[in-house]
Amino acid sequence: MTTANKLAATARERAGKGAARATRRDGRVPGVIYGDKATPTLISLDPRDVMREASKAGFFTRLYDIEVGGKTHRVLPRDIQFHPVSDKPEHIDFQRVGASTRVRVEVPVKLENAEKSPGIKRGGVVNLVRHEIELWASPGSIPSRIVIDMSGLDIGDSVHINSIKLPDGVKPTIARNFTVVALRAPSVQKAEEEKPAEAAAAAAPAAGGDAKAAAPAAAGAKPGDAKAGDAKAAAPAAAAKPAAKK
Repeated sequence: MTTANKLAATARERAGKGAARATRRDGRVPGVIYGDKATPTLISLDPRDVMREASKAGFFTRLYDIEVGGKTHRVLPRDIQFHPVSDKPEHIDFQRVGASTRVRVEVPVKLENAEKSPGIKRGGVVNLVRHEIELWASPGSIPSRIVIDMSGLDIGDSVHINSIKLPDGVKPTIARNFTVVALRAPSVQKAEEEKPAEAAAAAAPAAGGDAKAAAPAAAGAKPGDAKAGDAKAAAPAAAAKPAAKK
């Protein structure tokens, strides 16, 4: 059974943007409690309380008891709005829940015992497919997190939703047996792609050196040089012919 946390609040008399701005000017956070076929209740809260609770993991899966005007409302946080510059809370919504209420909540996934995974020890890469899992649950059965034990997982192994034990009455909103986490082999594609690039980079200076060496030779050559050279080379050969006859 999920334990409810207490949260202090005071009643607000008026609704609307003007009234909400007036509440914020007074240093309070405007909010509303709705649902369970009851009239919405306007409230205001201390911003320090809101920030303290909102900064905790699993805030939207945590039950709260809010007492307003002598009446206690059991609620779930459903939405919170922050100022785009100061990040201060500007409004918060709570859903009133009863014993028969079923709600849709997103529960965070936490991995444990990764150091005991033989696949991770061999360089495997963890692919967390679902950071959160959306569940149907009664308020008293909402888990604060879904824990997956990584010990024993090897490369190529994966964990699916059907293999995870959930509290009684809690079901995923997706019917199929989807993957939550998988352990993949380390990728070698990047290393293979880098090899041709490194070879090309190494070949570029060599090719450049040959071109530079050829350029001065070509630049220093004059028309007729080749013919003059051929004539000089041919002269010794012609002089050697008579000697060959003797």
